[in-house]
Amino acid sequence: MDIIFLGFVIFLFVLAVFDLSVGVSNDAVNFLNSAIGSKAAKFRTIIIVAAIGVFCGAAMSNGMMDIARHGIFRPEQFHFYELMCIFLAVMVTDIVLLDIFNTLGMPTSTTVSMVFELLGATFALALVKLASDTTGLSFADLLNTEKALSVILAIFLSVAIAFFFGAVVQYITRIIFTFNYRSKLRWKAGLFGGIAVTAIIYFMLIKGVKDLSFMTPENKAWVHDNVAIILVSCFAFFTLLMQILHWCKINVFKIVVLIGTFALAMAFAGNDLVNFIGVPLAGLSSYQDYVTNGAGDPNNFLMNSLNGPAGTPIYFLIGAGVVMVFSLATSKKAHNVVKTSVDLSRQDTGDEVFGSSRVARSLVRTFSSTATWVVNVTPPSVRHWIGKRFNQDEIELESGAAFDLVRASINLVLAGLLIALGTSLKLPLSTTYVTFMVAMGSSLADRAWGRESAVFRITGVISVIGGWFITAGAAFLISFVVVLVMYYGGVWASIAMVALGIFMLLRSNVMFSKRAKVEKKDTIFAEILNTKDKEAIWALLRQHIVENRCAFLSDAIQIYNNITDGFIREDLRPLRKADSALRQEKLFLKNVRRKETVAIRKAPMEIAIEKNTWFHLGCNSCEQISYSLRRMCEPCQEHVDNNFMPLPQDLADEFIPMRNNVVSLFEKAISIEQSGRFEDTIELRAECEDMKSQFSKKRKALMQKMQEDDKNDNIAVLYLYLGLLQESQETVALLRHMLRADRKLGNRIGEKSQD
Repeated sequence: MDIIFLGFVIFLFVLAVFDLSVGVSNDAVNFLNSAIGSKAAKFRTIIIVAAIGVFCGAAMSNGMMDIARHGIFRPEQFHFYELMCIFLAVMVTDIVLLDIFNTLGMPTSTTVSMVFELLGATFALALVKLASDTTGLSFADLLNTEKALSVILAIFLSVAIAFFFGAVVQYITRIIFTFNYRSKLRWKAGLFGGIAVTAIIYFMLIKGVKDLSFMTPENKAWVHDNVAIILVSCFAFFTLLMQILHWCKINVFKIVVLIGTFALAMAFAGNDLVNFIGVPLAGLSSYQDYVTNGAGDPNNFLMNSLNGPAGTPIYFLIGAGVVMVFSLATSKKAHNVVKTSVDLSRQDTGDEVFGSSRVARSLVRTFSSTATWVVNVTPPSVRHWIGKRFNQDEIELESGAAFDLVRASINLVLAGLLIALGTSLKLPLSTTYVTFMVAMGSSLADRAWGRESAVFRITGVISVIGGWFITAGAAFLISFVVVLVMYYGGVWASIAMVALGIFMLLRSNVMFSKRAKVEKKDTIFAEILNTKDKEAIWALLRQHIVENRCAFLSDAIQIYNNITDGFIREDLRPLRKADSALRQEKLFLKNVRRKETVAIRKAPMEIAIEKNTWFHLGCNSCEQISYSLRRMCEPCQEHVDNNFMPLPQDLADEFIPMRNNVVSLFEKAISIEQSGRFEDTIELRAECEDMKSQFSKKRKALMQKMQEDDKNDNIAVLYLYLGLLQESQETVALLRHMLRADRKLGNRIGEKSQD
């Protein structure tokens, strides 16, 4: 039996390696968001700085290990086998949940998942123990309710606290520095740098120094007695140093961002390392105590030993740091999660990946009305002065940055301080919650949520926060079920659940890789956002339009074939595929148009003025083609679904060649778009005109036939066929308009073309 439990402990550490990899992919957003979003340094430099922070923070993790040992449950009331079931259930649930969120590109909280997994598994076994108890036990005897409540409150209060302080501190900072911050740094640079670095040193080192494994009691006492002297000395030294660096033309804010990245990575390791290896280490400690004192009876050996402080060997912490840094540098999912956070806090309009929700629209209307009222009651002189401080026309961004270095500095320093404070109080504040909400609060204060993007970004924030609450509920319920299966199913059920967890994780990674190959990343739009060369922007925009136009036309061909084939063959399956594809196509066109509208605003003014009309005509033509296809699909799907009369064979034989000609026109349009030979559109537009005439003649002949034969039993299907001819004719006409617009877009500036 001891061999089996040793296998469980090994499984825990194997799962911990997966958990470290998956968890870091999720938590990379915590300390990379601001540095990457502001382009403070090269990506490699940011990773190196973060890696050093992770290693330093790993040495401070011992104090937080107690949460996994006795922070949620009371180990003196649980037997060894029961705790092993809890630990296994927590690890299996954790890796599956985190991997799902990483795959979706949604930041979630490793702290919340661990706490609620421990809570769910402990609650399940507490119910089992109370059901068979004859000694008068209560939930308070099994669950550390007071500590659990404080942990949960600290986690969720961190959302409001971080958002509030992020908005307030950023607002004050922006008033001080403005968006044209480089011209306001004569003496402010040294002072700001001194305050920021001193605050980081205070919270990162002095508040955490008592947990460093190499600190002697004498050293700790000296630090405790000389806090004021250390702080004053650091402030004076770093203020002078930062001022000298500023005089040497070195950007102080870049240094602060990198130090903040180091600090936040350090706080992440100090606060969240417990989430990754705390449970396996608690399992190892339990196993060692059981082997030494358990006398071979896992069901009757109580785990009083876990009430003692955790003494984690340093090689475990360093090993965890190695795995985290490797995962951080290589994980594509980490980049996916970082992108979500950066896009939601971008200063200008960008790739708004989230749609619009009713709640977001209501919030925008409410706060817009409130803001208007505040503006109206503010004295004009104050309003004018604040407006000058927030003049975004003077914003200074690094090449390709989503926001400036001032906001990045505030994000990192403030989030690091809040997390370090929670760590020093032994409250596992969620680093994800704090860093994300600080970034959202600072972007709100910076007026990054404009009228054109606010509703999308608020929807994104609501989606992320909703995902956090789903994490809590899912973690509780899944671990509740998993631990009961393990407890009642015995050893083999435990092995099966562990194997299932690993299988689901591997399957998720395989599916993510396949989907990543299919879903081509919009690198062109990212390049448009990251370049300041207006001429290059127009060339990239043309490439973006061509690629997406070809993608749309290819999809339209498939949809049109599915609609017509499904109607003629009375096959509901292709009609349902077409209906689903049209829903996706609507979102695709909406997203593409929003991106390209942003891009055309960044293009040179003379190009934007001349090409704007033709750009919108082309977009409108594509959207109208999509609507025309929907007007075909809906009645055809309803007709076939109701099992009405089929289309007569003679009409089907008449329509199929015309359908094939329409498809041929679309294929020729794709060829022209890809080759750039827009002079060929003249001939193709003439073919479209001929095709329109053919459809018109067929419609008139069919209407005459229907009028002459008013007793025809197939009148319903004939009317439907008439509509199909009409919409096909309209689709060809819209293709003709799109070709004209794209020809005008493809012409050189000032060039006149024959229509």
